[in-house]
Amino acid sequence: VQLQASGGGSVQPGGSLRLSCTASGRTFSNYPMGWFRQAPGKEREFVATISWGGRSTDYADSVKGRSTISRDNARNTVYLQMNSLKPEDTAVYYCASRTSYHTSAKEYEYDYWGQGTQVTVSS
Repeated sequence: VQLQASGGGSVQPGGSLRLSCTASGRTFSNYPMGWFRQAPGKEREFVATISWGGRSTDYADSVKGRSTISRDNARNTVYLQMNSLKPEDTAVYYCASRTSYHTSAKEYEYDYWGQGTQVTVSS
């Protein structure tokens, strides 16, 4: 299983980014996906998760209302649309996949991880 994250970059506060994560090597549509992030000097933390069919989502309080997770199973891709970005959103963002059928906000419950994409929010 390979997960390839992309879409990161540098934006000013208040800006937007859309991260993408494309999966290969397994039946993508059968499993939930998640986004996590790790800021410098901090532990990796949960950002958002989406069920296999996309009907169920969950968000960290820190991004709720500003971010939307979605997926396109035909393209084996999950997205994270982030709006109203703040400097505290600066981090490396990772996508991850579970081998269970339930969504989770717990890092240790994810089995496969992408390489990460850097998001920098700065004026």
